[in-house]
Amino acid sequence: MTGETPPSVPGPRAGDGDLQGRPEPLIRMRNGGLRYGDRTLWKELDLDVRPGEFWAVLGPNGSGKSSLVQALLGLRPLSFGTLRVLGADPRRAARHIGYVPQQGTAPAHEVIRARELVGYGLDGHRFGLRRFGLRFGLRGRGAATRHRVDAALEAVGASAYANAPLGTLSGGERQRVRIGQALATDPRVLLCDEPTLSLDLHHQRAVTELIDRRRRDHGTAVVFVTHEINPVLDLVDRVLYLAPQGHRIGPPEEVLTSESLSALYGSQVDVLRVRGRFVVVGAHDQQPVHHPELDTEHTHNTDGAYS
Repeated sequence: MTGETPPSVPGPRAGDGDLQGRPEPLIRMRNGGLRYGDRTLWKELDLDVRPGEFWAVLGPNGSGKSSLVQALLGLRPLSFGTLRVLGADPRRAARHIGYVPQQGTAPAHEVIRARELVGYGLDGHRFGLRRFGLRFGLRGRGAATRHRVDAALEAVGASAYANAPLGTLSGGERQRVRIGQALATDPRVLLCDEPTLSLDLHHQRAVTELIDRRRRDHGTAVVFVTHEINPVLDLVDRVLYLAPQGHRIGPPEEVLTSESLSALYGSQVDVLRVRGRFVVVGAHDQQPVHHPELDTEHTHNTDGAYS
């Protein structure tokens, strides 16, 4: 990929919809599957992600959550099935996709200032600086571009440290800047790959509120990969749960049930709801261990379903 502007993808129009009057999906996958060598991560996956929806993607490590994000970004082709983003190949839709990476996967070069990182978003350099080489500063850019960078920083509450090197910012501050970068091009789809990982509860809430405000104010579709469903539970419309025995899609209260997760893991799993939070308990052992998948504790399953 280069810094050239990709072709414009008009996608579904605001007035378009299906026979039930719902808007056309911004993301549509049919019979999707992804394979690495002899191992299939997921298959027979059908998705319809519509404007303004907030999707949470859950599943154990190695289930293919981040690989799904890469496919939606157009960085990894499907092994099976079809995928359209805004009615086109995901690579053509990249200009209209915002991406918020994990804390540990995005480069944090100390010499790059916050406003410069946001500027890369306007250049289409949203999917990792190391892919493109570095061009420092906003010199030579027009006033309109600088204004858009300032507006993006202000929108995420990062104006106070706009000129600070990324290496001097806290984890929460860096994630605000990365959200500003993702929103700089006014995306119609926002893909978030564990954006709250390693953040404390205060910064988790601040980051998720920024993302939720964007989708509510602009109708942006959000796909949010997370190991911690409880902090975003009140925001989520639909859950995609990827697991060893398949996947399940639906509202949280339908997917996060004992029956559903037991089928997905191939072993007994008990799901409780305590004070508005989901607590997952395995039935084989009585030794409690922390399992970040649902931001809680459950008992260890000796067949490795929770590893």
